Amino acid sequence: MARSTRAELLRLRKWPAVWVTIGSWLAMNAMFAYLFNYLTYSSGESNFSTEGQSRADLLADMLPAALPTSLPQGMPMFGGAIMMVLGAIVAGNGYGWGSWKTVLTQGPSRTSTAIGSLAALGTLVAGVVTATLVTDYAMSLAVALAESGSTALPGLGEMLHSYGIALLVMETWAMAGYLLGTLARGPAVSVGLGLVWGLVIENLLRGVGSSLSWVEAFTHVLPGTVMGSLVGQLVGVDGPDTTPGLLDTVGSGQALWTTIGYLVLLPLIALWLVRRRDVV
Repeated sequence: MARSTRAELLRLRKWPAVWVTIGSWLAMNAMFAYLFNYLTYSSGESNFSTEGQSRADLLADMLPAALPTSLPQGMPMFGGAIMMVLGAIVAGNGYGWGSWKTVLTQGPSRTSTAIGSLAALGTLVAGVVTATLVTDYAMSLAVALAESGSTALPGLGEMLHSYGIALLVMETWAMAGYLLGTLARGPAVSVGLGLVWGLVIENLLRGVGSSLSWVEAFTHVLPGTVMGSLVGQLVGVDGPDTTPGLLDTVGSGQALWTTIGYLVLLPLIALWLVRRRDVV
């Protein structure tokens, strides 16, 4: 199992698609969390995401003390979608390239190989969240120095709480993508299904739920709803101008335990499928 994990990490480390996917998230996070907001602050004009905010509030949101709220803010929708893509290509290309068939015919059990792949994906996602935190801190520090703002860091407990929620959300979306890649046995269909579900279908269902109570009850257990609510309870939902994907639909306790349930259940289903189905 340890050898399978190391081999999978080596494959992911040398795969350009992985670095492009991770780089796209870090670039998107930098643009929407800091770059566009700083340009808005400097120009004195407002954009679609800062309408109604004063310049003082806008600056405060970019300082290091705001890291606990800025770190997970874009992860329920945008970061989660990219992690779903990452999980889908990690699992799906194992079938598309024939590497699953090649590896499993040489001796390692399906269980150890699949667990090694899942462990490597989980390690990679943890690295992405850590890189996001480091990038956010570097940019917030740059803003603070440029605008003579406070460079004080938030409390350790507050920061660990935020980091834990961010890690939980990103890992869960990655495992959802891994399951889709295993189901579809290819990256293209699984990536498409994941993006349509995360960005379109759940939003449509929540819209229909405002008219049908049974649909609304169903949406309360959907992954986008519970993870959006989990981060929304931490960050705060400020009406229609809030970050897309942030919700206050369910309470923090229900959102936390439902997300943990998804994080446990999704890889178990993927592991069961790898064990039960043919690899070709």
